[in-house]
Amino acid sequence: MKKLIASTILSLVALGPVAATDLHGSIAQGGMVWGQVPVGSEILLDGATVKVGPKGNFVFGFSRDAAKEAKLVIIKRDGSRHEKTLAVAQRKFNVERVEGLPPKTVTPPPEWRERRKVETGRVRTARAENTNATEWLKGFLKPADGRFSGFYGSQRILNGKPRSPHYGLDIAGPIGKPVVAPAGGIVRLAASDFLLEGGIVIIDHGFGVSSTLFHMNSVDVKEGLRVKRGDQIGTIGAKGRASGPHVDWRINWGAVRLDPLLLIEEK
Repeated sequence: MKKLIASTILSLVALGPVAATDLHGSIAQGGMVWGQVPVGSEILLDGATVKVGPKGNFVFGFSRDAAKEAKLVIIKRDGSRHEKTLAVAQRKFNVERVEGLPPKTVTPPPEWRERRKVETGRVRTARAENTNATEWLKGFLKPADGRFSGFYGSQRILNGKPRSPHYGLDIAGPIGKPVVAPAGGIVRLAASDFLLEGGIVIIDHGFGVSSTLFHMNSVDVKEGLRVKRGDQIGTIGAKGRASGPHVDWRINWGAVRLDPLLLIEEK
């Protein structure tokens, strides 16, 4: 796994010091970065406030289309200000052509409009949680056994029609095979019948970091349940906008979509 990631991303190792603070992760499009600052510090990323926990922990991420540079500012409790320009590695994404999808899931009919508003609203609400939990610090597991069948960032051509990029990591496998929590946290959304996602679960890992898993055949958890990394949450399926059985795993930092492949632990 490390060789695969190293061949596609320019900067994936622990990053240099910023105000006596080690940054860890990937300063790259789709990457997640975390670290710890002295208690009472403030952090700004391109002028926006980044949450700092009671122990000084923080995490932030970069979108698929993040600019080449980002400005990181750390302001300590004594008022001292430390600035660093981060060079964000730019990536090249493939085009993925997916055929055989149910036509309604490629071009949703008007009668789906109101239901989709409700469903997407539930997703936004679930991903908006921002607690002090630090489950993301414990690392992420691949949530299902199987081959990777779709990758983050790829431009999607669905049934011959150009659509938005793919923001998840697809893992193909037989219907009914277990899907587990990639990291611990609280289940913020659990539903078995979303129109495009089918069976869907969103797990809040803390600090705005969440995992979304969908197309599941069964959903085996309920909202509000606390799960541990590796706990079964459902089974692989082909519900919603799917051409075959798989689980689509997505990671968000708030509204910023990240690449799960960069966070999987090597087994």
